[in-house]
Amino acid sequence: MINSLKLARTNFGPIIFTAILGNISLAKYYETENKDLLRILTDAESASNRARELTHQLLTFKKGGEPVTKLVDIAKVVNESSAFALTGSNIGLDFNIPDGIWYVEADEGQLNQVFNNLVINAQQSMPEGGHINISIKNIVEKNDSLMKENFVKISIIDHGVGIPKEYIPKIFDPYFTTKNKGTGLGLSTSHSIVEKHGGYITMDSNPGGGSTFNVFLPASQDQIEELKVFDDKLIQGSGKVLIMDDEKDVRETVGSMLERLGYDVSYSKDGEEAIDFYATALKTESKYDAVILDLTIPGGMGGKQTILKLRELDPDIKAIVSSGYSNNPVMSDYKNYGFSGILAKPYTLSQLSKVLDEIVRV
Repeated sequence: MINSLKLARTNFGPIIFTAILGNISLAKYYETENKDLLRILTDAESASNRARELTHQLLTFKKGGEPVTKLVDIAKVVNESSAFALTGSNIGLDFNIPDGIWYVEADEGQLNQVFNNLVINAQQSMPEGGHINISIKNIVEKNDSLMKENFVKISIIDHGVGIPKEYIPKIFDPYFTTKNKGTGLGLSTSHSIVEKHGGYITMDSNPGGGSTFNVFLPASQDQIEELKVFDDKLIQGSGKVLIMDDEKDVRETVGSMLERLGYDVSYSKDGEEAIDFYATALKTESKYDAVILDLTIPGGMGGKQTILKLRELDPDIKAIVSSGYSNNPVMSDYKNYGFSGILAKPYTLSQLSKVLDEIVRV
């Protein structure tokens, strides 16, 4: 058996999933006429995303990670993560999700962890089977400590064995569990993630009467029309893009994705090489329209140091920072480090196209 905490110390997960997910998203757009193949590729893409989220969950608990946020359809996240968590189980799901649920600014991968954990917790409380009720609604509730009023409330209700009142204050403590085979990580990780999103989570339970978990997430003030239109569409582009990544598989996969989108691509394996390429391009008056810099280069110059050197060469450089880990402050505060955008590994072809379009056309 693979030691999960050992896995959390490696960087293999994001590397592998970047190559897998990138190639799957490429194949989907090349084979759009074959519906059976498209369905298979979509299923493979979904499975890869879930595997990525498991790795991400281990990293979140091990290192702690600031959310890398974007505008998220929380109703879709809850629906999909809950259904996936119960695949093959004897538990049914009853949803009450009205139209018009507000969007939230969130790290989608981290929120998937939250609802996956909460639904699995509910499932384990009903060993004989049953139903889990999930409702979502918009609420206006002044919260002085959080300085917010508009929230999306997600309630997950099971009809299981319940939890004694004396255990409830400890339920979110790391390693505390009432289950024989529990790790005590799921609820503590969920609590941490929700807090880092500016929200809070409550729980109520009665022995033999089931349990209710309520997650409150601040509603986004941003408009959502752009997300609806561009969520899964490709935006073609043009120009020169330089990729810096120490992993050959990642360079080649991302290069193929960029070429599919219409960009000319150059490759570098570390910061020193990227700086040389960029300096040469400036001298020939054929500068790069964008650069994608891997944040961590083992034994070499990573993205944080490279962007400082590149900005000395070109203060107007348009750079995207890329990493599989959100615990680094560069990812959550990328603009203050000199970057114009971020790509959290792994990413799809449509995500790549949107980020590039946003910074290249500015």
